[in-house]
Amino acid sequence: MEDFYMPLDKTVSDIILALGGLGLFLYGMKLLGNGLELAAGAKLRKILEKITSNRWLGALVGIVVTAIIQSSTAVSVMVVGFVNASLMTLSQAMGVLMGSTIGTTVTSLILSFNIAQYMPVFICIGAFMVSLSKKNNTKYAGQIIAGFGILFFGMSTMSEHLKPLAGSDAFSNMITSISNPMLGILFGIVFAALIQSSSAAVGILQALGAAGALLLPQSVYIIYGIHIGACFTAVISSIGATKDAKRTSLAYVLFTVFGTVLFTIITLLTPFTSWIEQLTDNVSLQISLVHIISTIVATLVLLPCVNWITKLTCLIIRGKKEDEEKEPCRLKFVDERILKTPPIAVNQITKEIERMGKLANKSYQLSMEALLQRDDKIVPKVSENEEVIDYLNHSITSYLVQINGLPLEDHDLLKVGSYYHVVSDLERIGDHAENICEIASRIIKNDDTFSEKAIEEIQDLTKLVESVIVDSLDLFFGHSNDPLLLEKISNNEQEIDDKTEMYKDHHIERLSKGECNATIGTLFMELLT
Repeated sequence: MEDFYMPLDKTVSDIILALGGLGLFLYGMKLLGNGLELAAGAKLRKILEKITSNRWLGALVGIVVTAIIQSSTAVSVMVVGFVNASLMTLSQAMGVLMGSTIGTTVTSLILSFNIAQYMPVFICIGAFMVSLSKKNNTKYAGQIIAGFGILFFGMSTMSEHLKPLAGSDAFSNMITSISNPMLGILFGIVFAALIQSSSAAVGILQALGAAGALLLPQSVYIIYGIHIGACFTAVISSIGATKDAKRTSLAYVLFTVFGTVLFTIITLLTPFTSWIEQLTDNVSLQISLVHIISTIVATLVLLPCVNWITKLTCLIIRGKKEDEEKEPCRLKFVDERILKTPPIAVNQITKEIERMGKLANKSYQLSMEALLQRDDKIVPKVSENEEVIDYLNHSITSYLVQINGLPLEDHDLLKVGSYYHVVSDLERIGDHAENICEIASRIIKNDDTFSEKAIEEIQDLTKLVESVIVDSLDLFFGHSNDPLLLEKISNNEQEIDDKTEMYKDHHIERLSKGECNATIGTLFMELLT
C-alpha cells in the first residue's frame, strides 16, 4: 500500500515554516528570559535595593534588569507593581523605565550577528544540562543556553523561508503601504501590543531584514511605533492600581511618545537612515542601531526632566496618596505583578506580614488599655483593627499559596513555609484582643471593677506578654541581632505560664475570702485563660 502524501504548494510551505520559525523565536526568547531571571534570583532584589533618588542610577538599574530579563514590557509591568506596592517612588520608577528601553536593545544587537549555524549545538548542550543535572543553577544555565539556541534557530528558519515571499506582489504592496510614517508607526504600535515584547517585535523586523524582505527606510517608523506599543501591557496592568502606579504607566507612555515624535521629525528632516546605512550593509544590524540610538537619545534628553514629567502626570491624574492610604483593608506592599520576580515577592510579603504583626500588637495594647482604664471608647478601634487583621490573614495566605508555586531558592521556600504559621498566630492575637475588649465591655456595662491586687497581676502579665510579642517580631523580622533574645523570649513565656497558674490560685483565695464577687471573678478567670 502506497504512503499517502499530499505535496504542499511552495508558498504555503514557506509560510508554514516561517510561522514555525516565529514560534521557535518567541519560545526561545521566553526560555532565555526565564532562565536569566531564575539564575539572577536574589541578585535582582539586591540590584533593585540599590535604587536611590538618583535618576541616573535608576536608569542604570533599568538597563541591567532589562538586560537580565530580556523584556522591557516585563520590566515595565514589574515597575508598575513596585510602585503600587510602595517599593519604588514615581521618580525612581521613571528612571528605571527609561533605562529599560535601552536594556532591551541588547537582544537586537546580538541577533544582528550571523551565528545561527552554531545554534543546534547550543540547543543540544542546554537540553542535556536541563535534563541530566540535579542542581538548580546548572539547570538555569542550561535553560539560558537552550533558549539562546532556539531563539537564533527560530530567527534563522523564519528568515530563510521569508526570502521567497519577499518577491511577491502582495508582500511588496504591504511593505510599500507601511513606508508611510503614520501607517508605519501605527503598525508598530499594534504589532508590539499584540506580541507584548519590543525585543521580539524588533527581532522579527530583523528577520525580515535578513531575508531581504524589508529595508531600513521601510522599517524605521515601525521601530518607533514598537516603542509605544511596548507600553500597552504596562498601561493595562495599571488598571485598578494606585494613583502613582497609574502615573508610572502614563509617564512611560509620554516618554515613548516623545521619543517617537522626536525621531520621526529627525528622520523626515535629516538623512538619518542614510547615515545608518553607510555604517553597515547588514540590514539586521541597521535596524538594531536605529533601535539603540533612538532609545539612548530619548533617555538622555528626558532623564534630566523627570521632575517635570512627574508634575505633568500628577496634573493629568489627580489625587493624593494620603487619600488611598485611608483605606485600611488593602495590601500596601504586595502586588500580583511582583510575582514575576519571586525573590522580591518574598521580600514584599515579609513586609506585609510585619505590618500585620504591628497591627496585632497594637490591638493587644489597646484592648488591655480598654480593660484597665475601663474605657469603652477604645473598643471600636480594636474592632476596626480586627477587620483589617482578618483581611490581611486571608489576603496574605492567598499570596503565600501563589508564591509557593513559584521557582524559589531553598531559603525562600523555608521562609514561605514558616509564614503560614506566623500569619495564623498573628490572627489569633487579634482574636484574643477582641475577646479582651468583650470582657472590658461587660465590666463597664455591669459597673464592676477588679480588686487592686487583681489589677496589679493583670498589669504584670500584660507587660510580659507585650514583651514576648515585640521581641518575637523583632527577632523574626531581623530587627535584632541579640543572640540572647531567643532565650529571653523563652524565659518570659515560661514566666507567663507559671504566673498565670499562680494568679489563678491567688484569685481563688480572694474569692474564698470575699474580696471580690463571683461575676468579676469569672471574668478574671476568662482573661487568664
